[in-house]
Amino acid sequence: MITGALVAIATPMQDDGSIDYDCYQKLIDWQVSEGADAIVSMGTSGESPTVSFEEHTAVVKAAVEAVAGRVPVIAGTGANSTAEAIRLTREALEVGAQYSLQVVPYYNKPTQEGLFQHFSAVAREGGLPVILYNVPGRTGRDMTNDTVLRLAEVPGIVGLKDATGDLARAEALLAALPKDKDFALYSGNDDSALALVLAGGQGVISVTANVAPKLMHEMVEAALKGDIATARAINNRLLPLHKELFCESNPIPVKWALNRMGKIPAGIRLPLTWLTPAGQKKVEAALASAGLI
Repeated sequence: MITGALVAIATPMQDDGSIDYDCYQKLIDWQVSEGADAIVSMGTSGESPTVSFEEHTAVVKAAVEAVAGRVPVIAGTGANSTAEAIRLTREALEVGAQYSLQVVPYYNKPTQEGLFQHFSAVAREGGLPVILYNVPGRTGRDMTNDTVLRLAEVPGIVGLKDATGDLARAEALLAALPKDKDFALYSGNDDSALALVLAGGQGVISVTANVAPKLMHEMVEAALKGDIATARAINNRLLPLHKELFCESNPIPVKWALNRMGKIPAGIRLPLTWLTPAGQKKVEAALASAGLI
């Protein structure tokens, strides 16, 4: 089981939208050296909706090469087509990823039984351990706790990234999970990650960790050890970032922040556009408040 601050890493791009693989590998090396507990490649933060199949697998491969076995690599290989999700997962396995992050199928709104069958098929045929990802604000479909509990019994399904922001619901899930199951619960929201870890979760799949990997690692580590004072102090320092990195759609603000820190070039793919001047002021102030610039 992976614990800690898992970074949902952005994909560096040049002005023309082409992927900067050299910069990506340098960014990942910095992340690992700063304490990132895992690299999540090709999630929403990595602009997975706008890359081709070939680019998707090439980016995951670049992440595996950059990590060089130091921490796990989790490949975002979810899709709203079960066949596509299986294909992407198999390709991620072939290039060396250790886990798959599987988002709830978006737009076509499957039933709870459809979700169960979809994720079961990916776990059965994809070849990688599956971390489920529930983010109803983006997908238009919520996966209930009852469905998660059914899926926790499926071989190969090992965790959930919960981006509902509903802590009471997360606590209910933690209470209901069988004690003999090695099933991890990760926060998908930086602003409530500390509360979820203190409630019994295993960590966070984090956007904030893109710009503050060391601080996020130390915050979650302290929370897991029961050092609540230290965890709260670090989280308080990061609160403005937790908020302002979502002042526009992710990953628009975090890519601007990484560019402001000199970590990546100023590239993003349509239909996303560069952070507005008003957003830039907010994110710059948050970076300064955290002592990152």
